[in-house]
Amino acid sequence: MKWTPRRLRLLLNLYPPYLGAGVRVTHVDPDWRELRVSMRLTWYNRNVKGTHFGGSLYAMVDPHLMLLVTCALGPGYVVWDKSASIDFKKPGTGRVHAVVQLTDAVLDTIRRQTAGGAAFRPQFAIDIRDEAGDVVANVGKVLHVRRRMPSQA
Repeated sequence: MKWTPRRLRLLLNLYPPYLGAGVRVTHVDPDWRELRVSMRLTWYNRNVKGTHFGGSLYAMVDPHLMLLVTCALGPGYVVWDKSASIDFKKPGTGRVHAVVQLTDAVLDTIRRQTAGGAAFRPQFAIDIRDEAGDVVANVGKVLHVRRRMPSQA
């Protein structure tokens, strides 16, 4: 299947765990440089304290960096999530949102670091914010990226 930003947004919004958690991908940049996602607080993603369940906060941003990097670099690269962490800053109430961004400088660094076939593990940080713009949680992500060898293409 040929991925397009519109198709990716549609498929993510129909993904059953996202439907169940109230997660909505609202924008995917045509150049694969930005993705915006939000999640409203509902009875099924609320914890016992009445705030956003931590697992849902993490899930709302989980696959997006890997997907953006994969699409931005193209089929000549292997991209995997390597590790992740989440640092909760304050209780999340109401709608929360995040912007996942890639810069040309990051993509150039990945291309340069993997040019000889070695794996590279870039690190990223994503802030999840509430409606007032306050940081609710910071998600750290490490990807594993390497060029495909000609026999793997």
